[in-house]
This record gives sequence, C-alpha cells and structure tokens, in this order.
Amino acid sequence: MNAKRIVLPLATAALLAGCASVGPDYVKPAVEVPAAYREDLAWQPARPRDHLPRGNWWSAFGDPQLDALLAQVNVSNQTLLAAEAQFRQSAALAEVARAAWFPTLTAGASQTRSRPSGTTGPVTGLSTSKRTIYSTPLNFSWEADVWGRIRRSVEAGESTAQAGAADVENARLSLQAQLVQNYFLLRAIDSQKRLIESTVAAYAKSLELTNNRYKTGVVARIDVSQAEAQLKSTQAQLLDLGVQRSQLEHAIAVLTGRAPAGFVIAPSDSAIRPPSPPLAVPADLLERRPDIAAAERRVAAANAQIGVAAAAWFPAATLSASYGFQTATAAQWFTLPSRFWSIGPALALTVLDGGRRRAVSDQAMAAYDASVANYRQAVLTGFQEVEDNLAALRILEEEARVQAEAAAAAQQSLEYALNQYKAGITTYLQVVSAQATALSAQRTSADILARRMTASVQLVKALGGGWEASALPAGKDLGGRSGKPVPAQ
Repeated sequence: MNAKRIVLPLATAALLAGCASVGPDYVKPAVEVPAAYREDLAWQPARPRDHLPRGNWWSAFGDPQLDALLAQVNVSNQTLLAAEAQFRQSAALAEVARAAWFPTLTAGASQTRSRPSGTTGPVTGLSTSKRTIYSTPLNFSWEADVWGRIRRSVEAGESTAQAGAADVENARLSLQAQLVQNYFLLRAIDSQKRLIESTVAAYAKSLELTNNRYKTGVVARIDVSQAEAQLKSTQAQLLDLGVQRSQLEHAIAVLTGRAPAGFVIAPSDSAIRPPSPPLAVPADLLERRPDIAAAERRVAAANAQIGVAAAAWFPAATLSASYGFQTATAAQWFTLPSRFWSIGPALALTVLDGGRRRAVSDQAMAAYDASVANYRQAVLTGFQEVEDNLAALRILEEEARVQAEAAAAAQQSLEYALNQYKAGITTYLQVVSAQATALSAQRTSADILARRMTASVQLVKALGGGWEASALPAGKDLGGRSGKPVPAQ
C-alpha cells in the first residue's frame, strides 16, 4: 500500500476543513433600551449591583415557611421536571451535531449465498453454480467540513440547548413567583379572617345589646332582626373565605409536587408587608430575564441555520476507506491473500433539485427574521411588565394611605352610631349601615395590601429574580454531568 496516496487525500481534506464557514457570523440584534424606567428615575444611577436580588430572591420577604415551600419546587414540581427533560433533549441533540466532526468507523461480518446469472458476464455461458462469500469489512468515513456546514450545525445545536436552559430557568422563576403570590394571597385571607372573626364577635355583642333593649321595650323587633341579619351575613362572608383559602392551599400543594389531600398550611398571625423594590437599570433586564435570554439564543440558532442552508450550494467532500477479509472459502477467510482495501476522497454536488435549496435558504432567512422579532418583542414585554408593576406599587402605596384614612373614619362613624343608638337618638338601621361601611373599608385595606404583595412579587419576576444570563451553560458544559441546568445562587 502506497502511504503517500493515503496521506495526501487526508491532508488535503484537513486543510479544506479549516476554510471559513459560509453564512453570516452571529451578531446580537440591536434593541432600543431606555436610559431609565419612567416610574422611577432614581433607578438609573444604581451601582454597584450588590443590591439586586440574587438566588433566593424571596428571602427578602423574611418568611421561613415560604422558604421551605420554595425549596420543594426545585425538587418536586412536575412542570419544572418536564422543562428540565426538554432541555436534556436539546443538549443531546447538540451532542449529535457535534459528533459529525469526527469520523465514523463501522465493522461487520457477513456470509452471502448467491447464484450469478449466466448472461450478465462479459462472456455468456459463464458458470452459474452457487457460491458463498465470507466478508469481514472495516469501513471508515469522514466528511471534511469545507464550507462550515457542521460548524454551523453545532452552533445551532448549542444555541438551541442554551435557549432550553434559559427556558428551564424561566419556568422555575414563573413557578416560584406563582407560589409566592399564592402564599401571600393565602396570608391575606388569614388576615381578613381575623378581621371578620373580630367583627362577628362585635356583631354578636350588638345583637345581645339589641335583644336586651327589645326585652325591656326600648326598641322594636325590627332592630333585633336587623342585628341578626348583619351577624349572619358577616358569618357567611367568613365561610366564603374558607373556600378561597382551600383553593389557594391546593394550588400551593400542586406547585410543590404534592397531593392536596395531605397538604396543610396552618393559619398565621404574622403581618405581611411588601419589601422595598429592588433597584436596577433597564439594560440589566436583557441579562437578568431568562425568557429574553432564551429568545436571544434562538436568534443565534436561527442565524447558524442560514449557514447550514448556504452550505448545501457547495460540494460535499468526504473521505472513505475500507479494509477487511473476503473469500469464497471459509477456511481462507482470515488469511493474507483474502485481504482487501480501498481508500479515496470524493466530491458530491447537487446539480438540480427543483428549487429545494433555494426554498430551504428562504425558510432559514424567514425563521431568522421571526426570531429577531420575537426577541425584540420579549424585550419590549419585559420593559412593560417592569413599568406596570412599578406603577402599581407607587399607586397602591398612595391608595393604601388614603384607604387607611377612610377605614379610620368609618370606624369612628361606627362608634358614633353605636353611642347614639344606645342613647336612643337614632335607629339600629344607622348602626347597621355604619357597621357595613366600616367592615367594607377594612376589607378594602386588606385587599390593597394583597395587591401590593402581588405587585412586589411580579416586579421581582419581571426583573428576572436572581438569575443572570452568565449562568447559561456553554459548549460541552451543556447540562453538566447531570444533564440539568444549574439555577443561579
């Protein structure tokens, strides 16, 4: 075997494989980023970024039970486990694309029984006796990545897998925010239950007072009926809160991967209070939101697919080789005279395909344009969500102050009405009206607090929680040894 004839094609193919890839190199799409948020201009000069929430962002609420519940989301939530499995699929496909860099080596063994035709040889009347062929080939094949098709495929696979890793973190953040929101709504219901329980106790005393006055002939029976109706109506409101609380408890159970039947969150007397909003600048949003990072990585994958489509216009260069033993006699199967080998490069170019390559290239360009639009839309949506929740926190804080004043005034009005009723100056209808107003004002205050807590959670989610785009895996680090993306801590 002439070594030069083997080495020369190999060297030529390796040299060609170092050529530049076809298709555009990836450039991150430009997006318009405001200098500051409209709702809080003081955010713009925020440096350094140590004040930003990182890792366990919910710890800012200072609730140990909430911390324990959120720890279970990472372990047992089925939606998150499904997202992680989808990421592992993407990471495996990236490995499939990367495997094309390397040659393929196959080995086999066969025994073929055949009878040749007597009229197909160079001389008719050849022997048509049956014969058996024993073969043991070792086949080698390698495609030289001359035009960068494999390189672009690897880029696309890695970018898609990185997008999958960001999708996992987005699912994790969404589930965490949903659990925190449900938890604080449940605590707000606990607060309302305490309010209504104290109100029921006060109404029961008012009914007792009215009954005593009726027995002594001071008031009419209608006053007693009104007091009873007010008490029963408020008791019904208390029972209705139980329905809402149970549903929230069940939702939290499912988020932690547990069956609702065996899951209980005991009522708590601790007060809830929204934390101060975390500071940030708008540019941080592009690095801190996993959904934006996922959209950007899909742009990179779509850009690489343009190169894959472009490479189809150029010839494919392959190097193949075979070596083995082949004989018609089993006894001579592995002897030196039975050896065979072949080696050589090949070029293959599609000359006519009915416009298929053009259509594939057009499809790749359209997919890229769509991914760029989706990325920019994700950025705009991120800015909107931050502004929405900043506005909500600012307005709700002012609303809470005004509503607290309204509740205080309603409570004072109720005290005046009760004193006037005891003095016989007014009817019990005035007391009932004052009681309803006072309870409504207090419940509205509780509702505003719940909305402020929800806005606080949604703001942290809109800012990306404790995640950073730098946490995305790269290259062969995709998925790590466990095949799962690691959440930022």
